[in-house]
Amino acid sequence: MSVPADITAPPHGGHALPAHIAGASAARTPAPRPRRRPRRGVVIGVAGAVLLAGAIGATQVAANLGYDEAASGFDDAYESTQTSFAALDQATTQLAETTDVANQLTAGDAGTLTDPAAKETLTAAVAAAGETQSAAHGLLAADLPDAGAKPTFFWELFGATEQLHTHAQELDGLSDDADAESPSVADADSAIDDAGIAYLGSAATAASSFEAAHLSARNDDVIALRDAASTLSLARTLDASSVDSFLALQDAANQVVASEQAELAEKAGPLMDARLEVEAFARSLAPGVLLEFDWNPTVNGAGDNGSMGGLTTWWWDEPDRAVIELSNSVAEQWPAERSRALVAHEVGHAISVKCEDMYDSSTQDSIEKWATAWAISMGFTDDANGVWAYGYPPQSYIDAAYGCR
Repeated sequence: MSVPADITAPPHGGHALPAHIAGASAARTPAPRPRRRPRRGVVIGVAGAVLLAGAIGATQVAANLGYDEAASGFDDAYESTQTSFAALDQATTQLAETTDVANQLTAGDAGTLTDPAAKETLTAAVAAAGETQSAAHGLLAADLPDAGAKPTFFWELFGATEQLHTHAQELDGLSDDADAESPSVADADSAIDDAGIAYLGSAATAASSFEAAHLSARNDDVIALRDAASTLSLARTLDASSVDSFLALQDAANQVVASEQAELAEKAGPLMDARLEVEAFARSLAPGVLLEFDWNPTVNGAGDNGSMGGLTTWWWDEPDRAVIELSNSVAEQWPAERSRALVAHEVGHAISVKCEDMYDSSTQDSIEKWATAWAISMGFTDDANGVWAYGYPPQSYIDAAYGCR
């Protein structure tokens, strides 16, 4: 059998197929299977989930940023309020201290030296300060709001942020109130301080007139009064030191009264009036010299049988003070010219503390000649001026004595 030319011989036992079957239509290539289109609902769901997650993330970020900004504003407001409260607290503490000092002064005042009007002004300032102090304490007692812990989720953060803004506004209000109150507290403190210094000044100033009203007080007590008044006059603010100075002055004034009473008790008796007249006369001759007087039956061996005696002690290192001792006979013969002349001689010794460089004080004779010269310069010519006991002084002493007043 012949084999067609277009047929390949198969291997043994096989079949042969033509590459193309003659007379048959060409075989069609199978069309590819069409792809399945995704479902529309699924796509939208996935996209929505992504968008939602993004929106939630953005909201969370925005909530965090908003909260952090609000927290920073809250912290600034809190710090500012604390600063304002600290300043107010300091001013209030100072006012309390000043008020306490003022109360100590008025409570311890015996009315010996202070001016009643000045005391009334101080008391009124303290009362007014009490109201200011109460207002400040009420403000300082306010509870400052707390920021609390930061929430986690955005829905919590938004609420917390709003609360922080509200708290910050509250803090700003408290800070403004404290800032406004501090000057009022400071003014109240200044008012008490000014009134207190005027009050203390009235006592220091009154010391001189108080001294003049108690002339018979002993020199040491009068000097203590002067020193206390000088110290108190230096007070520039109310504090513990000013209280101590005030009480020291008041104690000194009380001692002046006590010593005067003791001195007057010693001088009591029939010669009382004459003794006081002699003392007043002596003081009139030596203004500015603090004189203290002692009286005894005899002085310097004189005093009996119509004689008169005198003795003066003075201190170069403590000028402007002297103690004059007189015999009772000086008062008994007062106001005789010889009695006046002897007193003038003793005052000449006392006033020499003001005129140390005008004469030679190296010998007792020159000291006595000076006192005699001074009595003569004052117009006392009776021999009891010292001429009888010590002789007539040099004219140079008399001339110099005119310059000692």
